[in-house]
Amino acid sequence: MQIQLNQAGKRYNRDWIFKNLSYTFKLGEAYAITGPNGSGKSTLLQVIAGSTNASVGEVKYNSNVFTDEKNLSSKISHQKNEITTENIYEQITIVAPYLEVIEEMTVTEFLQFHASFKPLQLAIPEIIGIVGLEKAAQKQIRYYSSGMKQRVKLAQAIFSVAPILLLDEPCTNLDKVGYQLYHQLISQYCNNKLIIVSSNDENEMSFCSNKVNIMSYK
Repeated sequence: MQIQLNQAGKRYNRDWIFKNLSYTFKLGEAYAITGPNGSGKSTLLQVIAGSTNASVGEVKYNSNVFTDEKNLSSKISHQKNEITTENIYEQITIVAPYLEVIEEMTVTEFLQFHASFKPLQLAIPEIIGIVGLEKAAQKQIRYYSSGMKQRVKLAQAIFSVAPILLLDEPCTNLDKVGYQLYHQLISQYCNNKLIIVSSNDENEMSFCSNKVNIMSYK
């Protein structure tokens, strides 16, 4: 999987959020989008995700096709295909503060519902145990703490069979143990993914070897 931005820019009315951004994101690499609060990191992530269009320039996606649903590392063929913006959602999972879970469901029901759109790497009970929610597996999510809800978001995104993982402030509402879980999940289950983290918290992006400072594109 490769995402290529060519002279991309986004503006609202006359205000440029970013402009003249050319960059290539590659499968198996981790990237951090950095910048102060309100600088447009989330907007850039949404442009990358195809959920909002760039005002100028282009975003191109070249995807490898998954061939085996049992082993993530063997799911990638070497045949490259260009994917349209309308279809890129099939290759993406995302964690973001503005995306909500379905609070009337239990975490078991929520992951079952999510799996009807994107297959999961592991069995749902195993996933729930890994993220530490087994004691609350049959409770409606509306009774969860904010930190528990964040664990649900991380579970559905990280364990989905999809090559692109987008993380916008992924440790929101997590305590120290939650941060440790986050890093464990990234280390153990995301080695073959293209990861992009939008954050100004060094603890959320410490594993990223590549950084894009959005202030360089104002």
